[in-house]
Amino acid sequence: MKNYVLRLNKETQYILSAVLILIIYLSPLYILGEDAHIRIHDNLDSNIAWYKVLARSGEIFGNVNAAIPQIINGLPRNAFDSQFSGIVWLYALFPTMTAYALSQTITRVFAFIGMYLLLKTYFVKEEELSFIRVGVSLAFALTPFWPSGMLSTLGMPLALWAFLNIRARRSTWKDWLVLTLLPLYSSFVLGFFFFLAAMGFFWLRDLFVKRKWQWRFLFSIAYMTALYLLIDYRLVYSLLIPQPPTNRNEFLESTNGFWDTIRLAFKNFLFGHTHVMTLHTYFILPVLCLVLCLIIKEKSWKQEKYFICLMALNFLLSVWYAFWFYKGWQPIKAKFPLLDTFNFSRFHFLHPLVIYLSFALACRFLWYRRKGWKKAAMIFLSLQLILLFCYNEEIRYRAAGYPSVKQFYSTHLFETIDHYIGKPKSSYRVASIGLHPAIAQYNGFYTIDTYNNFYPLSYKHQFRKVIAKELDKNRTLKDYFDHWGGRCYIFTAELGNNEMFKKGSAKKIYHLQLDMHAFKKLGGRYIFSAVPIVNAGQDGLQFMKSFTDSQSAWKIYLYKVK
Repeated sequence: MKNYVLRLNKETQYILSAVLILIIYLSPLYILGEDAHIRIHDNLDSNIAWYKVLARSGEIFGNVNAAIPQIINGLPRNAFDSQFSGIVWLYALFPTMTAYALSQTITRVFAFIGMYLLLKTYFVKEEELSFIRVGVSLAFALTPFWPSGMLSTLGMPLALWAFLNIRARRSTWKDWLVLTLLPLYSSFVLGFFFFLAAMGFFWLRDLFVKRKWQWRFLFSIAYMTALYLLIDYRLVYSLLIPQPPTNRNEFLESTNGFWDTIRLAFKNFLFGHTHVMTLHTYFILPVLCLVLCLIIKEKSWKQEKYFICLMALNFLLSVWYAFWFYKGWQPIKAKFPLLDTFNFSRFHFLHPLVIYLSFALACRFLWYRRKGWKKAAMIFLSLQLILLFCYNEEIRYRAAGYPSVKQFYSTHLFETIDHYIGKPKSSYRVASIGLHPAIAQYNGFYTIDTYNNFYPLSYKHQFRKVIAKELDKNRTLKDYFDHWGGRCYIFTAELGNNEMFKKGSAKKIYHLQLDMHAFKKLGGRYIFSAVPIVNAGQDGLQFMKSFTDSQSAWKIYLYKVK
């Protein structure tokens, strides 16, 4: 009994240490506020601005045919998250960085809890393995994740724990509570569709291999799926009810040849993906390969069947991801538009769960070998934790020279521009060159340009007329816009696909060729440019004034259409 208490105390100490590390990891967001440095790609340049635009629009509860006039003269309300998504309300109720910090805290805390419960209940149950159990749970909670995805990937261990309890017929109200609440703070299309599909395959395995119907398990899968469909009713409506074509109708993803596809599969397997970064390359992958070699040497396939299955699944997810972009798919996608409008490659969003669960099993395997292997497991786990801690957004993006949140959105600077123009923002439209339109949107300006994955195809074609000559100068930009178009930007051949020209940049545009008639037809009157346009007068633009201040990352050159 005494030894048991000592072991329990040791595990409690590990848990308290993990909590302290999480507090330190999250502290820059609370201490620095808008002076913090966070991810820009698919975050500051889009989602965070969208939440603020939606909150200001008064259309959080807008009907399925509502539109947001601030963006592209009426962006469909359905392009934004449902009003039942928790992150929408965080940004509606709190200042930007308070909402961001709370979201990060919620996600990482429940990621830790979920992985800990999963390991303790099913995979790393032994009392003496508390260091592995807590350490891997903490590592999982520290993994970089796409911020607006919320618990879409990091909530999977908690959901799996609940499903396994139900499958084992020892469920309680806690499991059903998990399945009920998770859909309110995660995304169906950006994570849980693929997780629930995997649960469906798991149920089919029970049916065909064990000859068990597992009705309660099946009902739990259907229950959670139904909740997601209700919460994401806007998406369901858009898919089921005939809609005017959107930019997604011109998606052309499957362009890779066979060998490019093979390279992409191995790249994904070795390095992961930006939206589900696992940082497994340096320490986790060597451990997984080492353990696989030891299992082969010892011929302990049956004893380590879970590890073997997870390793195989890990590689298959990368192969599936890569082959989704193989050009052989394109004829099939052309016949079935849903395959273009819904990204089925995202089964690889299961990678964080699979990789860190494999890592826990690998460390467990080494722990019970001779003393040297036990030390190796502890060292590699510790190194992984150090790597993840050093990948903190504040450390990473400050070192890379990225602007802080305050410098990026530059609210004081854009207030000055607003006062200079001196008209109601709703009475004119603007576009940006050399900086993301989300900055103008965040500051309340009405924009003809945007970054959205879902908007009318007719608008894309109208907007294309504005930049047609610039696209003709640069084949890469032309393919990028024509075959995707999510970034409906004023692209210029001289700047390329770069929207981060900070003040102090020596870059200039000498040969801008925009169709100003098409620009004005969309309501465009002003251009915010991050660089000087030398031939502005020849292109139908009048330079008004430049603006900058000490709190901004930009120097804005204001141009008016003649």
